[in-house]
Amino acid sequence: MSDFLVKRDDLRECRVAESEPPEIGAGQALLRVERFGLTANNITYAVMGEAMSYWDFFPAPEGWGRVPMWGFAEVERSEADGVEVGARVYGYLPPSSYLAVTPASADASGFVDAAAHRKALPSAYHRYVVSAADPFYRAETEAIQMLLRPLFFTSFLIDDQLDDDGLTERGPVVISSASSKTAIAAAFLLAQRDGVELVGLTSPRSAEFVAGLGIYGRTVAYDEIDSLERGPATFVDVAGDAEVRQAVHENYGDELIHSMAVGVTHWEEFGAGEGELPGPAPVLFFAPDRVSKRAGDWGRAGLEQRVADAWQPFCEWTGGWLETIPGVGFDAVREAYLDVLEGRVDPRHAHLISLAGQS
Repeated sequence: MSDFLVKRDDLRECRVAESEPPEIGAGQALLRVERFGLTANNITYAVMGEAMSYWDFFPAPEGWGRVPMWGFAEVERSEADGVEVGARVYGYLPPSSYLAVTPASADASGFVDAAAHRKALPSAYHRYVVSAADPFYRAETEAIQMLLRPLFFTSFLIDDQLDDDGLTERGPVVISSASSKTAIAAAFLLAQRDGVELVGLTSPRSAEFVAGLGIYGRTVAYDEIDSLERGPATFVDVAGDAEVRQAVHENYGDELIHSMAVGVTHWEEFGAGEGELPGPAPVLFFAPDRVSKRAGDWGRAGLEQRVADAWQPFCEWTGGWLETIPGVGFDAVREAYLDVLEGRVDPRHAHLISLAGQS
């Protein structure tokens, strides 16, 4: 068995380690990891690994971490009722050959991992969905599902909260890292709402791509933030770049209605050189909290159906411009991880890794 490991205190240091496959006992199942996507979302998991316990999902040797991925796995062995050998599932996976799980609430649609070390962690990351019963799943869009489904879920919740709080009607919604997949999905959904004004903040090299997407009303380079007209506005911070955040807050001042902190695609600038922020203090957007609220409002099945209904149009639209970069094996995991970490991936592209046949 192989594991891709990242040094927790130096994200550039990474290695592939060999170990014995996990043994399973009564009530457990062994998943063979097949394929997963690797995007800036995974870098956020690493950057926030300590603060938000992402490292705790898949324990690793002291000082190291297994960056969580989203993808597909096959049930190779099962000692758990209701979990069939050969079933193909989608869910939260380690960059490893295998994952041992302790299935609970298993039925034809899937199961949750009730492993003891995961009990205190957000439940939104515990479910494994059987592809044959998954309303999201289509064979022809499997690649987009691996890359964008978790991001889309987050984006759906961002869009929902902004609308629920009445923020879409009170001036422009300004989104940083506008070329990132999370920002694009949120903007796609927001653009479907009547009267929403969207401003995409991005680097000069990504400005043409962002403008060409056709979902932002205006595209503004980071060094031109002071050109934005002052007035009521909402800031959705996907970049997590302290200088960008400072510039937006200084531009809008007390007229900034809300500052939502979502991600850290600019991970090296996260919190660096931050001064006193004018306007409202940033509020961390934590998707599992929103999931809990809407699952309470609509039921879990109702929430998932609403997301699935919104997903298909987005999936079809994205298929028109997104190109995948395929990779096979753990060397490819390392190369793709470093490419994304260093910001070397064009926004039109995304990495897909296959571990099929790897041990």
